[in-house]
Amino acid sequence: MSLRANRVGEQMKKELGEIIGRKIKDPRVGFVTVTDVQVTGDLQQATVFISVLGDEEQRENTLRGLAKAKGFIRSEIGQRIRLRKTPEILFEFDESIDYGNRIESLLHQIQDEGRSKDEERSKKEE
Repeated sequence: MSLRANRVGEQMKKELGEIIGRKIKDPRVGFVTVTDVQVTGDLQQATVFISVLGDEEQRENTLRGLAKAKGFIRSEIGQRIRLRKTPEILFEFDESIDYGNRIESLLHQIQDEGRSKDEERSKKEE
């Protein structure tokens, strides 16, 4: 991504957080956090990565609600950010948070196994 695309992405992230939090009234859209926005170099498309609180069904409903409101969100972005053409928006789940949680739980599991082995060794030595 170019420097300009990065700047546009950061500005969109800020504006999207406010638009989704305050302007979207769809009951399907729950608590959403915009974690990242990646804009193509030609500023034609923007992939918005979101994190949603709730189970899988709530996540899917939120994605449907955001897809339905995509036109409204794009027009709001166009009014707030001065660009020749407002990028097409694509919403995706940010899997990095789940991935990070999984790695953290595996590290804790390894650490706990190491402790239990150390305790067994110390008991055998006594």
